[in-house]
Amino acid sequence: MYSPARLFLIRRHIRPTVRLLTGVGACALLSACVNPFTEAKVDPNSPIAAEVAKVAHTHRAYPTFASIPPAPKDVRPPQQYGREAQATEGARADLDAKTAPETWSLTGTEGFAASAQSEAGPEAAPTGAGDTAAFANTQRKRATPPPPPPKQ
Repeated sequence: MYSPARLFLIRRHIRPTVRLLTGVGACALLSACVNPFTEAKVDPNSPIAAEVAKVAHTHRAYPTFASIPPAPKDVRPPQQYGREAQATEGARADLDAKTAPETWSLTGTEGFAASAQSEAGPEAAPTGAGDTAAFANTQRKRATPPPPPPKQ
């Protein structure tokens, strides 16, 4: 007689095998019902029945291996792809090195701000609520309504 541990191991290996064989058997039974080599029945009342019959019984020449075009000559060799990839990786590493956090600082910002303000010109006067309302009224007076939609 087998021990319970041994029976557990046997069942553990037998169950997946039985499931697999059951699945294979079901597939075999179902595939026996399908025969792709029989003539497909086309409804004679279908508007395309005549076209299907004509196309189905037309004998055509099938392509051969000789009809495969030759390999193009203007394609770069595979080694060139590797060299281009290495060059791209090198450029990435160079960019990472140049833009690393320790390569720049935020010192001297006052001088930069002063030069930018001098280029921009004098500050504009602050606008009040009355200025905004006057601007909005001026724009409303200038605006022309769109034409009415055409009647159908």
